[in-house]
Amino acid sequence: MQFKSILFLNIILTLIINAEHLSAQDFQGKAYYFSKSKMNLGRWGARMSEAQKKQVKNRLKNRLEKTYILDFNSTESIFVEEEKVDAISGATDSWGSNFSRGKQYKNILENKLVQAQEFYGKRFLVVDKLQTIKWEMGKEVKQIGDYTCFKATAIVPEKELSWYNFSWSQLRSNTPNNKEPNIKLTQIEAWYTLQIPVRNGPAEFWGLPGLILEVSMEDTTILCSQIIMNPNDRSKIKAPDKGELINKSDYRATIIEKMSEMRNSYGRRSRG
Repeated sequence: MQFKSILFLNIILTLIINAEHLSAQDFQGKAYYFSKSKMNLGRWGARMSEAQKKQVKNRLKNRLEKTYILDFNSTESIFVEEEKVDAISGATDSWGSNFSRGKQYKNILENKLVQAQEFYGKRFLVVDKLQTIKWEMGKEVKQIGDYTCFKATAIVPEKELSWYNFSWSQLRSNTPNNKEPNIKLTQIEAWYTLQIPVRNGPAEFWGLPGLILEVSMEDTTILCSQIIMNPNDRSKIKAPDKGELINKSDYRATIIEKMSEMRNSYGRRSRG
């Protein structure tokens, strides 16, 4: 037991020394992430055969499996999804792109989020504060590639992690006769490394003493597959600057309003 404690302390000391050395440098990194989500068909799934479920899963593969690149330095980052072509139709997912995460800029020093979103041909520039995450540090340690990682957990309101997304249930919860819905909370599990001492990570996640290499939440896991430190082809880390200025809350309200109009318009045509 004493040997394990000494070994653990040696690991911590080594990582701190590496972190101090790295933080003293003017560095930039590029991290590649793979995101995978489980398919949730809800009540419709009970009516489907296994063959039908497989067909739907193949059709939704581009939405369930995504790849991202995070370009980062000591205080800033750009997180962008790599666009894929549908293996069946040979086209990009135009419907899904309306509700996917756009190019995302985070500035840890200024507590600033800038995210480019496009909704049915209209460009928006969402500017807001970074999502507040109260991390609880754990003692668990595991290896991800060449990096020793430590565990942290947090609980965040679900809508704060998917403010750019949409589901038809949001229309039901925003009807005048509906009472204020309960706030759905999401349990987050993250793994970070002190070997790269930046308080950044993929998507909305940040605020730990090292780069976040893995995040799990509900049915989705985001895992870092490769890191390149000080790449030869350094990308310029710059916030997006095109689109109508709006904050997260107003952007979410805009989506719900427009989708409600579309539903009502479709309903009138169907009755006509």
